[in-house]
Amino acid sequence: MSRQFRRQIQKQKAPIGGAGMGNMGMPNMSSQMGNIMKMQEMIQEDLGSKTVEGTSGGDLVKVEMNGRQELISIKIDPSIVNPEEVDMLEDLLTVAFKDAIAKSQELGMESMSKLTGGLKIPGLF
Repeated sequence: MSRQFRRQIQKQKAPIGGAGMGNMGMPNMSSQMGNIMKMQEMIQEDLGSKTVEGTSGGDLVKVEMNGRQELISIKIDPSIVNPEEVDMLEDLLTVAFKDAIAKSQELGMESMSKLTGGLKIPGLF
């Protein structure tokens, strides 16, 4: 996580609603929601710059994705490229891709938990 991003989160770290949430008016609540949306956008941007790698077949197949689950690259060790074993290669690619997706989702959940303070908010990520 970049320093700039960490600083921005620290600035925004005040609890939603503050000490007297019952006294919080609609304008203040709207402002807090705006802050949350800005932070969510920053997290999504930060996730785009992070990468994860899914592997299969003892690292013979590697799939790289960013934190937004966008495919960056696929690497295949030439030793497993055999026209007679295309099925095995397809299976290895599927496993590596699923591994990369799982790691990317975990990365996203970790980043979003910093915004929500660990609360699991449906639909946020």
